[in-house]
Formats: sequence, C-alpha cells, structure tokens
Amino acid sequence: MKVLKPTLYFLSFLFLISCSSKSHLGEKVKEPFTGSKYESSSRYFRGTGKGVSIKDNIARSKADLDAKNQLASQVSTTMKNVTDQYLGQTENENSTEVADKFQSLTREVMNTGLADLRKIGEEKYHDGTNYTVFVAYEINKNAMFRFMKKQAKTDSKIDKQTLKTIEDILDRQIAETEE
Repeated sequence: MKVLKPTLYFLSFLFLISCSSKSHLGEKVKEPFTGSKYESSSRYFRGTGKGVSIKDNIARSKADLDAKNQLASQVSTTMKNVTDQYLGQTENENSTEVADKFQSLTREVMNTGLADLRKIGEEKYHDGTNYTVFVAYEINKNAMFRFMKKQAKTDSKIDKQTLKTIEDILDRQIAETEE
C-alpha cells in the first residue's frame, strides 16, 4: 500500500502536466482559403499562399510566390507519378530517357508560366505595422495538360518516339480529368 501511494501521486502529476501542456499551443486560428474548396481536386490544381511584410506589395509578392510554388510542386509530383506509372505499365525500352525528358518539359512549362492560372481569392490585412496577404490560385488540369502537350510538340529536343509517349501520357490524363 505504501508503494502504491507514491505511484498514484506520480501518475497524477504526469497527467496534470500532460493536460496543461496542451494549453501552451495557443488558440486555434482559421486562416482564409482553407477547406476543401481550396484544395486540389480531380479537375483543378489549387494552391494558397501567405505573405507578411511592412509593405503591402512585398506581402502580396510573398503570398503569390508561396501559392505558385505549391502549384508547381503539385504539378511536378503528379506528372512524375503519372509518368512512372505509365512507363511501368508499358515496359517502354527507353523509359529513363522518356521520364527525364518529360520531367524536363514539366519544369520548363512551370518556369515559363503556369497555364490557365486563375486567382480565386485574395485578402489583405493590416495590423498597424505589417500587411498580411493571403491568396488562392487554381489551374484547370485539362488546360494544363493540353498546354504541356503543345509545348512538347514545339520542343526540338524531343524525338518522335518520346513525343508519342509523352502525348499518350498526357492524353490519358486529359481523359481522366474529363470523366
């Protein structure tokens, strides 16, 4: 019984500490452009960004950059997964070369400008010192894939066989977004 009392005190102490540590997280804040309406779907890539600065134009630039980086990352990751899956299914003999050229095309498209990029929201706040800007963008996947297909056709570094494979991959993605 004497051993049980200190153990109970110790366990009670640990419980109290664990309960009180949760309050140190602070109050939960709901920022603009959160929720399923601002998340990527089968038809759209979506990205949100936040920027803070003492100058409103710099805050907006930071938010834009943040959102566009999210979009570019999503497009790149999606295209890598789709390419790997397609090349695995078709057992393409030059799959490494096709994958490299396709990733290069994806990066080139992202660097030249995101196709069909639309701002779906922007909010600006000022607390007396800093501006905080939130933005949300979306890209229609179908338009993005069609733009990539057009870019692939104009790329002189892509041979005919690789171009055919890239077009097949993009055609499958276009068909998937139209379903």
